[in-house]
Amino acid sequence: MMSLVVHLKTVAHLRGKGDRIAKVTFRGLPLYSRVAENCGEVAHFNETFRWPIASRLDQNEMLEVQVYNYSKVFTNRLVGTFCMVLQKVAEEGHLELTDTLIDDNNMSIKTSVTIDIRYQPMDGTGGMWSDGEFLDVPDDRDGMFAFETDSLLSGQSHGSGTSPGRSLQGSIPTFRKAGRGVFSAMKLGKAKSSKDDHKRGDEPAILEMEDLDKKAMRLAGMLEPDTISLASVTAVTTNVSNKRSKPDIKMEPSSGRPVDYQISITVIEARQLIGLNMDPVVCVEVGDDKKYTSMKESTNCPYYNEYFVFDFHVPPDVMFDKIIKLSVIHSKNLLRSGTLVGTFKMDVGTVYSQPEHQFYHKWAILSDPDDITAGCKGYVKCDIAVVGKGDNIKTPHKANETDEDDIEGNLLLPEGIPAERQWARFYVKIHRAEGLPKMNTSIMANVKKAFIGENRDLVDPYVQVQFSGQKGKTSVQKSSYEPIWNEQVIFTELFPPLCKRIKVQIRDSDKVNDVAIGTHFIDLRKISNDGDKGFLPTLGPAWVNMYGSTRQYTLMDEHQDLNDGLGEGVSFRARLLISVAVEILDTTSPEIICSTDVQVEPVSNISESATGKMEEFFLFGSFLEATMIDRKIGDKPISFEITIGNYGNHIDGVSKSSSVKKKKKEGENQEEENELIQNSSEDEADEDADLTSVSSTPPMKPFITDRNYFHLPYFEKKPCVYIKSWWQDQRRRLYNSNMMDKIADKLEEGLNDVQEVIKTEKAFPERRLRGVLEELSIGCSRYVTLANKDVNLAGRTKLDRERLKSCMREMDSMGQQAKQIRTQVKKNTVKEKLKLAQNFLQRLRFLADEPQHSIPDVFIWMMSNNKRIAYARIPSKDILYSVVDEETGKDCGKVKAVFLKLPGKKGFGPAGWTVQAKLELYLWLGLNKSRKNFLHGLPNGFEEIRATKMGHGLPPVTLVYDMKQVFQLRAHMYQARSLFAADSSGLSDPFARVFFSSQSQVTEVLNETLCPTWDQLLVFDDVELFGEATELRDDPPIIVVEFYDQDTVGKAEFIGRTFAKPTIKMRDEPYGPPRFPPQLEYYQIYRGNSIAGELLAAFELLQIPFDAEEIRRALIAVHDFAVPQIKVGQGGRADLPPLEGPTDSERGPILPVPLGIRPVLSRYRIEVLFWGLRDLKRINLAQVDRPRVDIECAGRGVQSALIQNYKKNPNFSTLVKWFEVDLPENELLHPPLNIRVVDCRAFGRYILVGSHAVSTLRHYIYSPPDKSCNNWATAAKLMNGYMVLTNGCSQARSSPSLSSRTFSRPAGDVSVSLEAEPPIRKMDTVVKLDAMSDAVVKVDMNEDESDKEKKKKKKKKKGGAEEEEETDERVLDWWSKYFASIETLKENLRSQEAAQAEAEEREDLEIAAEAADIRPDDLHLKGSKMKERFKEKKSSKQKRSQAADGSEKRPPKARVDELVVYNRELESEYGNFEDWLHTFNLYRGKAGDDDEHALDDDRIVGRFKGSLCMYKVPLSQEITREAGYDPNMGMFQSIPHNDPIHVLVRVYVVRATDLHPADINGKADPYVVIKLGKSEVKDKENYISKQLNPVFGKSFDIEATFPMESMLTVSVYDWDLVGTDDLIGETKIDLENRFYSKFRATCGIASNYSMHGYNIWRDPMKPSQILAKLCKEGKIDGPHYGPGGKVKVANRIFTGPTEIEDENGLKKQTEEHLALSVLNHWEEIPRVGCKLVPEHVETRPLLNPDKPGIEQGRLEMWVDMFPMDMPAPGPAIDISPRKPKSFELRVIIWNTDDVILEDDAFLTGEKMSDIYVRGWLKGQQEDKQDTDVHYHSLTGEGNFNWRFVFPFDYLVAEEKIIISKKESMFSWDETEYKIPPRLTMQVWDADHFSADDFLGAIELDLNRFPRGAKTAKQCNLDMIRNEQELPTISIFKQKRVKGWWPFVARDENDEMELTGKVEAELHLVTAEEAEKSPVGLGRNEPDPLEKPNRPDTTFLWFLSPLKAIRYLVCNRYKWLIIKIVLALLLLIMIGLFLYSMPGYLVKKLLGA
Repeated sequence: MMSLVVHLKTVAHLRGKGDRIAKVTFRGLPLYSRVAENCGEVAHFNETFRWPIASRLDQNEMLEVQVYNYSKVFTNRLVGTFCMVLQKVAEEGHLELTDTLIDDNNMSIKTSVTIDIRYQPMDGTGGMWSDGEFLDVPDDRDGMFAFETDSLLSGQSHGSGTSPGRSLQGSIPTFRKAGRGVFSAMKLGKAKSSKDDHKRGDEPAILEMEDLDKKAMRLAGMLEPDTISLASVTAVTTNVSNKRSKPDIKMEPSSGRPVDYQISITVIEARQLIGLNMDPVVCVEVGDDKKYTSMKESTNCPYYNEYFVFDFHVPPDVMFDKIIKLSVIHSKNLLRSGTLVGTFKMDVGTVYSQPEHQFYHKWAILSDPDDITAGCKGYVKCDIAVVGKGDNIKTPHKANETDEDDIEGNLLLPEGIPAERQWARFYVKIHRAEGLPKMNTSIMANVKKAFIGENRDLVDPYVQVQFSGQKGKTSVQKSSYEPIWNEQVIFTELFPPLCKRIKVQIRDSDKVNDVAIGTHFIDLRKISNDGDKGFLPTLGPAWVNMYGSTRQYTLMDEHQDLNDGLGEGVSFRARLLISVAVEILDTTSPEIICSTDVQVEPVSNISESATGKMEEFFLFGSFLEATMIDRKIGDKPISFEITIGNYGNHIDGVSKSSSVKKKKKEGENQEEENELIQNSSEDEADEDADLTSVSSTPPMKPFITDRNYFHLPYFEKKPCVYIKSWWQDQRRRLYNSNMMDKIADKLEEGLNDVQEVIKTEKAFPERRLRGVLEELSIGCSRYVTLANKDVNLAGRTKLDRERLKSCMREMDSMGQQAKQIRTQVKKNTVKEKLKLAQNFLQRLRFLADEPQHSIPDVFIWMMSNNKRIAYARIPSKDILYSVVDEETGKDCGKVKAVFLKLPGKKGFGPAGWTVQAKLELYLWLGLNKSRKNFLHGLPNGFEEIRATKMGHGLPPVTLVYDMKQVFQLRAHMYQARSLFAADSSGLSDPFARVFFSSQSQVTEVLNETLCPTWDQLLVFDDVELFGEATELRDDPPIIVVEFYDQDTVGKAEFIGRTFAKPTIKMRDEPYGPPRFPPQLEYYQIYRGNSIAGELLAAFELLQIPFDAEEIRRALIAVHDFAVPQIKVGQGGRADLPPLEGPTDSERGPILPVPLGIRPVLSRYRIEVLFWGLRDLKRINLAQVDRPRVDIECAGRGVQSALIQNYKKNPNFSTLVKWFEVDLPENELLHPPLNIRVVDCRAFGRYILVGSHAVSTLRHYIYSPPDKSCNNWATAAKLMNGYMVLTNGCSQARSSPSLSSRTFSRPAGDVSVSLEAEPPIRKMDTVVKLDAMSDAVVKVDMNEDESDKEKKKKKKKKKGGAEEEEETDERVLDWWSKYFASIETLKENLRSQEAAQAEAEEREDLEIAAEAADIRPDDLHLKGSKMKERFKEKKSSKQKRSQAADGSEKRPPKARVDELVVYNRELESEYGNFEDWLHTFNLYRGKAGDDDEHALDDDRIVGRFKGSLCMYKVPLSQEITREAGYDPNMGMFQSIPHNDPIHVLVRVYVVRATDLHPADINGKADPYVVIKLGKSEVKDKENYISKQLNPVFGKSFDIEATFPMESMLTVSVYDWDLVGTDDLIGETKIDLENRFYSKFRATCGIASNYSMHGYNIWRDPMKPSQILAKLCKEGKIDGPHYGPGGKVKVANRIFTGPTEIEDENGLKKQTEEHLALSVLNHWEEIPRVGCKLVPEHVETRPLLNPDKPGIEQGRLEMWVDMFPMDMPAPGPAIDISPRKPKSFELRVIIWNTDDVILEDDAFLTGEKMSDIYVRGWLKGQQEDKQDTDVHYHSLTGEGNFNWRFVFPFDYLVAEEKIIISKKESMFSWDETEYKIPPRLTMQVWDADHFSADDFLGAIELDLNRFPRGAKTAKQCNLDMIRNEQELPTISIFKQKRVKGWWPFVARDENDEMELTGKVEAELHLVTAEEAEKSPVGLGRNEPDPLEKPNRPDTTFLWFLSPLKAIRYLVCNRYKWLIIKIVLALLLLIMIGLFLYSMPGYLVKKLLGA
């Protein structure tokens, strides 16, 4: 036998890691190697391929080796090819070689292949060889490598071969079920339909998770014992077939439901308001609610800091459309409304879509709505936050705001909106409407008709358009069902607008009240695109469809809300032709209209064809099954009606317009008559003009299915309906959406899988994600090619064209990004890349939503008695047909399970949970022309029955199935978990009801459990299904499982539903692996929209074989001749796998789940730690007195000891008990563990108090420490003796701050020998602790060094004033520490941001590198260039965030010891302190509605404290052998005892922020109340008046006894003068868990140890004592203190200073610093280490039980606890608020200059001013002081020498002035305000009779204001304009300052102009200094100023007017007078000349 044998050895130099596969081809016959898994550079194949050959090997024949990167999911990617001509082999017979591969472009690549080829010709001429040279080749290669070809179809069973019986059916692959993706669901494989055999189905829906070795095992027939697949929601959603589409799972509409919202707005201040000397008020308006701030007098930059809260309870849609409007009003008072300065508008949705749902400290730009040419009118700085239920808003930490606001950088605008917004006109054109319903009763109409004799349409429609808080209306068209308006509504608004939606509503005008007919929202984001190639909002002209309530007119429409656009419309109402356009205005053009009022004007008519060509559409539907019909409606005949628009609607459909005088009879219900009459399409001529519409099925009486449900007898006969309708042909829009939706669906499915894989910790989620992304990029590129072909179709609107372009761009870029991300998916990045992929999904869904409607949605109504009962709404795009597969709707021509629901509000709540009916429905919608294949998708095997006498071309009225298959369904109901509680006991008595086709069966009822294990097999016999066997096999109908709670009286209560698909066995398939027996799977149970548990079950559908006798009879009947006996196996049911009989005699005839299906069990021991019970509430008014806890799991359990007297001691006497139980091997299948608390009453009665189900036991599984692993962080040891209940890293869970580090690198022991260490004299001693901790311990430098440091600092001080002085120890207090810590917190946040930005940059570099195909090793060469690109980005980022390393640039910060400020609760940082003691909430009572999580708190009746630990028995010996092992405690060794313990609890309350206002004035008067057990401390007398950010600064001591008093409640109340005080909010702290936690939360460990001063050590135990105690408890070696400031603990060495100063400054030796440095790094100690709680302040949200889930403010506080049996702690730290320091600011106004001249002089009319200067310290307008008046300044110069004196109280740390004043006459007490210290000086012109004129002002912030100019000349506007750039000074540092400052005002054009200059001197003195050297006001004693030297004119003018006139004349008009005199003389001379000239002339002439 001739053969060619190739031995493939290795492939080397591969890139990256991955799975490889090789394909060797010879003479066209490919052979595949096995997959080399996860290999790096080299893949060792070592495999032999052999080709037997018949003809001799030719010299020119080729051998080809191809190497692929193998992918389970997609086609494999070719690495390279190696081809060789076999000439040499033919000659020599043996060749061994290594050669490189070449890639697709024939370029040679690095990768090389090594092969050995032998050729054995017939005659043995080719070299000889021995048999043993090659390895054996396994035979099943052909079976195993079906891969390449079928890209691993989900569940393809490899190597199982198709059975002969099935090969006829287009050999559909067998699907194996074993070990499918966890949480799989219905992944039934994608079968090929027999039609397209050549074409493979899509990519698999769910991909294989197993590795090949498992495959190999399976091929060997060894199924893993427990390959279980768990199902997710998808239950039915991952559908895989081609004839059925997925049902929708969530039943209840969520949109129309009202929810709680709270909008909080803080108005901080306003700046740069336009206008002179105004008294501004800010009005805050949300929707229709208005609130005002207080008025600030004469200022352009008022500071308010006022907080407003608006509460709403409305549906989300209504909420997000509300407009938030901020307006500034000037001089408003009781009598006048004031003038509007400017407004700012934004809708709530915009705020909600911000990160954290808020804008924080942003500046809103004001614009004037009445004058759009005016520009910016000023800025208002505010915070706006919108909180829905369950959102918690993280307030950025409120510390002192020192960063001076950069207005331009912090505008109140969403990301991406330009600061300079332009005005634009929004044109909404309303053309006409069609199909309006009646809006009046017919009775009225008939009366009218009788009188007037005309038939009127019963509706008077008009259209109302709402946008950004403005409304516009069209005219009313009287009596018209088809009104034509042709009007446009014009809005003028800034663009881009901050309001997302335009609301267009058709309303019916009525004398009493107008009602909405229908509403449509236009989302501006969907009709515009803001990208570079984007377009302005544009729409239409297009028809929009409106949906709402049913069309019958009733006076009180119960579904009126639906017409207002709330909730899902249940019926078509009308369609409206509209278009939208936007034009950006050029505000400079003169003819522009300035106001923004809404205008309405007529527009020209629009041509018919503008919206598309009218086409005839054909809708066909067939009802294959109608089951689960609610029993309330089951007694009357039922029919179903399908409508599209008004077509097909006979009850209340087309209101025929009176213009079309065509009386339409109501359709009777006889079929024939229906046919003739109901032609709602106006009989247009057509090729089959006789086609009429049949839109409803004939009525039928339902049959009973069971107690709850009925079904209709649609057995062989399936009724059909069809409708013809005419619509504009705009299918392309829907096709476009369909293509994107399909990509999105596929993506969503894939992402769900990835999540499940991650959730259940299966292998290789990254592969699946890569697959998903690959699929996405293929989908995107396919979309682009398909969309490309209709780029230039005619009949499109502008939006259609633009949208298509932008969709193509988006999809293209998405495809590219997906490709790119795919390459970056690594094991550790899966989660973040998954997030990115979810963003893709959102983008796709957003793109797919088409804003311009075309064909209305299809409604299916169930009618009974001509009334509409329940409906389903199906979007028309989902059933639209197209020739192109991708464009077809997802349910077109498929059978869909449709659940009908109740309309409108009826469907809310429990009514919405139950199904009204379940239909199996087939729908097809398409052009009438392409109608030929509308039946293609139906299950085969039917005959069409057409309506009688109606010609041939008609669609059928009924389908009769002549093929039916008989099946047996076996439902293996194993168990359910986490069901809803339906009884008041907090438990349920659940049973399940399984529906399949028209049968239903029930499991038994299990009492009192939420986690029933039914272990029951339900058998449905003789289930008849219609259609071809093969189709049913791939596509079985779905099974519905409903869960009920059995009640002794009344109807069982519904608690959830799930769907499943069975695994099917046809009669000719064997019952065996891989598909049978089926595996149990998890199915998610829903109730309404909430998840209501999981069901573990398996379903199989087995075809019943025929009986031989039956077949023979059938054949005789057909052929009329006798047939010999046919052999067909044993007859009847014998072929089905046998059913085991009921095994359990107690359970009666209940069949258990058979052995092959139920899970494999093994023995576990569960140990329970019983600690105690807490907070038990009363049960039936009786207190719980003797409770006991029962633990139960899988039928076994244990009871705790009885607590004898709950009041005296609620702890258990016996701590640990255990029980053994058989549980499944597979952890995912573990049943829940139930904890129940019962109260033992007299006479042996037990009452259930509450229960808790632990649904996942995996967290409590104990895995013994791994000896081989030297990384102590991951090995679970008995930590600290306490059992660690984590599966791995104990720390990572407990403290998030650590878990961010990766614990993957092993850490060797770091033993640092003490001798070899050189003397430590480095600046910072850095101890690198171990390889994995990355922690660097910076220990304080030794003392002498810090002295040197100080000297250095002193040298630096040269400017003296510029440098900060050394901080004096005495000045520092606890607050210094606190503020310093907050600064650090902010810096850390900043540096985190910077680090994040840097990481992003690094990733960008990587991506860029990948794109350029650079290998990592070349990165540093090319990296530099890359970096250039990112430089600019970086620099901008760095400006914003000075990262931590930027510290050297800052002025040296005084070193203050710091504490840690957590901006959340302490327990959330430390895993709730459940390191060994867990808290289980006990529930009782019914589970709530949809928002079950919010209401669960009301069901809590107490808490059980304890813990669990489970492990397989027997446990290894090592643990029990450890020294000091106490067998009674089991795994819970060395746990403290739970005897009562006395503790001193010290609660420090620092401050509260953002409290919810409790009084009408928008403020609150808060005080603190502290409750612990019975003791309560009320701090009522120290309430803080009118403050929402009160600083309490108090500590409270309470003594308590654990366990009785362990829940501390800190509440903030609002003090009221009359009535009770209201609770603002409270927070609860479980002190017990803190006290016992190994994180040592009793007293935070400070960062430094000092014996006195502000940082005094608070704990009675010194650090060294604490350390010794911890070492002893943890059984670790140490501490050993060594010389030279070192300490050794458990072979780790720490260093630190060894000296300390006492109060007198003496130095002593001490070990405390060393001990403290160990404590601060305790987490680095092996085995027992964990992060100890540092000295801290925690921020706790305040909650109010009346407003669940919404924060009412936050409280900063901390708690210290000291056991009373230890030495007593010192006195509490003083944290009382800092007292403000009193200062006096003395301002001397010396002179003014260049003041503008306002008045005209009385006589001479020359310009002059009567100048005076006014000043005040910002905010204290009442202390304003004026100088005297400098009259008649003619040059603008004024001399004053006048002194202002302003005393004020100032908080240095916060840089705020404190003012206390009464708000009004009626205020009870003074309110304290904090305002920034700003000095305002204004210059005025005094008038005697009219009001004084304001000329200019300047405002100086005393902390940072520009230095005054030396002379008046140098003083100019730049001092104000460039304030940011100029150096600033602080009066608090300089104390005295003198100079010139400019006065400014704004002119008409809003430009700043210089209106004067002032020379002033500022002098700041403290109150004490002021007492010592007092000064007088003005020019008074003491220390008087000299009189100013003013020119005479100024004040002499009315004393001696002549003198003044002379002064005036001489000075000013001297030259003018001289000129006038000269001119007069000249004139006189000319006059005289003229006068005497004639006489002289005469004389001369006459010669007299």
